[in-house]
This record gives sequence, C-alpha cells and structure tokens, in this order.
Amino acid sequence: MRAALSCARRQRGATAIEFAIVSVVFFSLLIGCMEFGRVLFYWNTAAEATRLGARMAIVCDKNAVTIKQRMREMLNLVPEDMISIVYKPDACDINTCRTVTVSISPGVTVSTVMPFVPIALTLPSFSTTLPRESMSSESGANPVCS
Repeated sequence: MRAALSCARRQRGATAIEFAIVSVVFFSLLIGCMEFGRVLFYWNTAAEATRLGARMAIVCDKNAVTIKQRMREMLNLVPEDMISIVYKPDACDINTCRTVTVSISPGVTVSTVMPFVPIALTLPSFSTTLPRESMSSESGANPVCS
C-alpha cells in the first residue's frame, strides 16, 4: 500500500507535463493551419482583384485611375506600382483595342504568425485577360467606373 502511494506521489505532475508537451504541439499545428488558410485567402483575393481590375478596364475609360484604387481596396498588400494594365494592341484607342490584361507582379509577401516558425511567403504573379467591351464611362452612366 505504501509503495502504491509513493508511486502515485511521484506521478502527480506527470499528467501536467504531458499535457503541456502535447498542447504545444497541438496549438502549433492549429495556428499553422489557420495561418495557411489566411495565406490562401490572400492568394484568392489577389486572383479576384485582377479579375475585378480586368472587368473594370474593359468597361471603363482607358487607364482609369479608379481601377488601381479599387484593386487596392480589395487587397491593400499590393502597392500601385505592382499593378499593371496593358491594352493590346499597343497604342490602341477605344475603338481599336482588342484585349486588356491586368496583372499583379510577383513579390507581394504575406508574413505568418506561426509559433516557432515565422515564415514570409511570397505570392506569385496573377494575371487576367479579357476582350474589350465598351471601354467608356462617359456621362457617369456606368456605376462600376465611379
């Protein structure tokens, strides 16, 4: 009986230590999964921002200032100089443009907050090309362009 009591006393803190070790691993994995989801959110938002920019570029005036502003509202990690809007063929006007390509250059970094493994991931380039539509927002009739 005495031996059983002394053995129980020696094991008293073992459960707390085991929980501490397991909880550190568990919470690290849990936070890592949440951070991975956050990076994927930024990845998807960058793709959607290029789609929005391309859609605005084909229905608004050529080189409208609001295109980059709306893209930055959607994804504020991207500076304006990393957003490019290219009309094809070069030097086209509202009647001769055929396509518009909106892209985000590579180099946008997303910093993670994972315990023990702080990582800064760099997003790749994103690009969307659409055929020309009206490319005119005269008289304020197009609410997308304002």
